[in-house]
Amino acid sequence: MSKQMETVGTPLAERMRPKTLEEMMGQGHLLGPGSFLAKTLGRGRIFSVVFWGPPGSGKTTLARIMGKTSHYPFRAFSAVTSGIKELRQIISEASEEKSRSNKPTILFVDEIHRFNKAQQDAFLPHVESGLIILIGATTQNPSFEVIPPLLSRARMIVLHPLGKDDLKALLLRAISDKEQGLGVLNIEITPEAIDHIVELAQGDARVALNNLESAVYFAIDEHPGTPIRIGLKTIETALNRKALPYDKDGEQHYDIISAFHKSLRGSDTQASVYWLYRMLMAGEDPLFICRRMIRFASEDVGLADPNALPTALAAFDAWHKVGPPEAELALAEAAVYLASAPKSNALYLAEKAVKGEIKKSGPQPVPLHIRNAPTQMMKKLGYSRGYLYPHNYPGAWVDQEYLPQDIKNHIFYRPTQRGFEEEVRKRMERLYRAKHSKKGG
Repeated sequence: MSKQMETVGTPLAERMRPKTLEEMMGQGHLLGPGSFLAKTLGRGRIFSVVFWGPPGSGKTTLARIMGKTSHYPFRAFSAVTSGIKELRQIISEASEEKSRSNKPTILFVDEIHRFNKAQQDAFLPHVESGLIILIGATTQNPSFEVIPPLLSRARMIVLHPLGKDDLKALLLRAISDKEQGLGVLNIEITPEAIDHIVELAQGDARVALNNLESAVYFAIDEHPGTPIRIGLKTIETALNRKALPYDKDGEQHYDIISAFHKSLRGSDTQASVYWLYRMLMAGEDPLFICRRMIRFASEDVGLADPNALPTALAAFDAWHKVGPPEAELALAEAAVYLASAPKSNALYLAEKAVKGEIKKSGPQPVPLHIRNAPTQMMKKLGYSRGYLYPHNYPGAWVDQEYLPQDIKNHIFYRPTQRGFEEEVRKRMERLYRAKHSKKGG
């Protein structure tokens, strides 16, 4: 039996945890050649910091590497399982260490957002005095979850989900590494199987390695004593997750986003949710889906429901701030809202009509009475002369022309009688009647 198989209780993800910056995958914006963090840690400098990033992006690993490069005492605890009592004990030991060696203690606090504001206050005097160097890790936005006095004493560094190429390289390293990985098992794995593990991981290195390990042990149990060959079927069976056929650069990409858009337009809530999750589960970029919903909110709902656009924007914002898997539900909420909203393409038709008119009639001159007149010369030329300030009239409205003379009677936007757009139509009709009644028809 291999050394890896005998290492009971030490998951592959933990064994493969990088021990140096050079071993880390991803985070090129932080660790690339000449980057601030790489240069700082290379010189052995250390500072208080809050790492903000999704699970499996390397927050804990970076904290440990910082501790190792600094040669300072390193203590770690989780805000999920520890509290003020444990913190007091660590502070007491840090004080003893400082008296003995004059070295501060690095305190790594995982899930720091789980501490309430009063508990976070307990760190302040010790960070301020230099007794501890605080390294916090959080999956939540520190601007909302970490108290400002603590943030002002620490840098905030953002980590990103690992890219697909980084995850592939990590998995292949784990398969070939004979010391910490699965190298002694001589595993054969197909590119399709690797791709499926990467898709399921959604940028999370820990999930990718855990899934690889599960698939390997499944293959060993299914065919003991035979060479370990892992294909797509093995991964699907071991992880109980089918690989969905989806080419994000090809026909499937366009067909399914088209089906999603048309389902929203057709007010089919069930189909909209189905096609949304077909894309999410196949690894489509969620922000691409959000951008399409933002466009849909203006093109196909418009002013029939003015809340459609804020709802779509909120889904985009939720994915930026929270990420997978929690924010998937925000996308579903937006899809359901858009599908069930009253529909109008009046704004879309207005856009086409306006663009067509501008191409046809060219750059029409701005009527003199609504031109800007910042200089005396412009005023002498008639700029702004005769302009009627609407707020000086009842109802903040007065009859005057705003379109160029040659197209003053053109109608571009024609609201429907659906949803809120019915109210817009009524307002426009009232103003139209008021305008034409003053002209005697």
